Amino acid sequence: MRVLVTGAASGIGRATARRLAAGGARLYLTDIRQDALDAEASEIRAKGGCVVLAEAVDVSDYAAVVTFADHVHQSTDALDAVINAAGIATWGTVSALSHDQWQRVVDVNLMGPIHVIESFVPRMVDAGRGGHLVNVSSAAGLIGLPWHAAYSASKFGLRGVSEVLRFDLARHRIAVTLVCPGGVDTPLADSVTVAGVDQDSEALHALRARFRRHAVSADHAAKAIVSGMLARRYLVYTSNDIRLIHAVQRYVPPLYALIMRMANRAADVVAARVAAS
Repeated sequence: MRVLVTGAASGIGRATARRLAAGGARLYLTDIRQDALDAEASEIRAKGGCVVLAEAVDVSDYAAVVTFADHVHQSTDALDAVINAAGIATWGTVSALSHDQWQRVVDVNLMGPIHVIESFVPRMVDAGRGGHLVNVSSAAGLIGLPWHAAYSASKFGLRGVSEVLRFDLARHRIAVTLVCPGGVDTPLADSVTVAGVDQDSEALHALRARFRRHAVSADHAAKAIVSGMLARRYLVYTSNDIRLIHAVQRYVPPLYALIMRMANRAADVVAARVAAS
C-alpha cells in the first residue's frame, strides 16, 4: 500500500507513519521541517521500513503541495491512502486572538488538507483502485471547547469536508475516515499558543503538565487511526472521554450545555491564575 502522511516528523503523524511502515506500507512523508523529516525517514528505513520520498512542504502553500504531488506521482500513478495529520494549535478568547492567528490556523488546519485532497485524491479516483482518505480533526471538531474558536473553525471545517467526501467518494470505493482525537501527548501540547497569555507562565506550564497526565500516547492514537482506516470506519475516536461527551452532545443536549458552561467557568479561573502568575 502506497501511503502519504503529512505532519510525519512528530506527534500523531510520526506515530502513524511508523505503524504503517511496520505493516509494510510504502511511505511518502512530508512535514514543514526537512531536518526532522530526514531523521524520521532514516529511522524508519533503519528498521526495515520503506520511505519512497520525504520532502518538506508547508501544506498551507498550495503551489508547494502541487509541486510535491508532482514528485510523488513520478513514482506512482496514484496513492492508495492519504492521511492528513499536519496541524497547529492556537487557542484564545475572541478578544485576544489576532486576525493573523485566525488566518494561520485556518490556512494550515483546513486549507492544508484541502490542498492535499485537491492534489492527490482525483488521481486516486482516476486510477480506479479505491483507497482511503484519513483526515485528522479533533475533539474541537465535535464540541465547543473554551478558547477554541479559531481552532474549532478549522477542525469543524475539516469535519464538514470529510462528511461530504464520505459519500461523494464512496462510488469510487475510497473510504473516508474522520479522526477526532482528545488529549494526545505530542509536541503540539507544548507548542500550542494561547493568545494574550504569557507562554512561559507557571500556571500555563502547570496546565500543560496536567493535560499530559490525562492524554493518551501518540502511538495509542496511531493504532486507532490505522485500525479505523483499514476497517473503513468513518468516525474514529482515540479516547473514550471524547466518545462519551460527543454522545452527550447528541442525545442529552441540556447536559452538554451545562458541561460546556462549567468548562468555560473553569477556563476563566485558569485565565485569572495565568494572568496573576
